[in-house]
Amino acid sequence: MSEVVVYSSAWCPYCIRAKQLLTAKGVAFREISVDGKPDVRAEMTRKAGRTSVPQIWIGATHVGGCDDLFALERAGRLDALLNA
Repeated sequence: MSEVVVYSSAWCPYCIRAKQLLTAKGVAFREISVDGKPDVRAEMTRKAGRTSVPQIWIGATHVGGCDDLFALERAGRLDALLNA
């Protein structure tokens, strides 16, 4: 299974939803908090090209945010990406 990395913030409802979906699917993920860490947020922004959280990577693939993750799930493509 590919490593899943989630940049998130504790107060962000989209982060919570994305993590709930991954947890419900039994997916272990590494969470990187950007709260109070401008250097970590800057790293995330540089890598993702986006400033909002969550930003999610599955292996080397940048999935995007919560809506992008749920779109993959609805399209039936999330499991294949997780198991690549």
